[in-house]
Amino acid sequence: RAPEPYMDGGKLMSKPQHISDAEFAGAVLESESPVLVDFWADWCGPCKMIAPVLEELAEEYDGKFNFTKMDVDANPQTAMNFGIRSIPTLLLFKDGKVAEQVVGAVPKAVLKKKIDKVLED
Repeated sequence: RAPEPYMDGGKLMSKPQHISDAEFAGAVLESESPVLVDFWADWCGPCKMIAPVLEELAEEYDGKFNFTKMDVDANPQTAMNFGIRSIPTLLLFKDGKVAEQVVGAVPKAVLKKKIDKVLED
């Protein structure tokens, strides 16, 4: 399923899609496009700091990379399956496998490098 578009000044934009444990396989593992999964929680300050950056990247890489968010409190199973110990953790999937991992709030340039690396490989 593609991220749900939203309107911003009349322009259609992509926004990270919230997914659940039940939706994970279809939205991430079976995706034909690479997928970034943001493991986050509402109480996590650094998670809120990177949220706007991920929204910008979702727009910049629209059509090339899917962006998803997974609340670890509401969806503990997937986080446990991938050994997520601290948040935010970003996993970048390609062909159903983890291609890159980023732990913590990092600058946009760092995320762009990781995304570009996954796209090039």
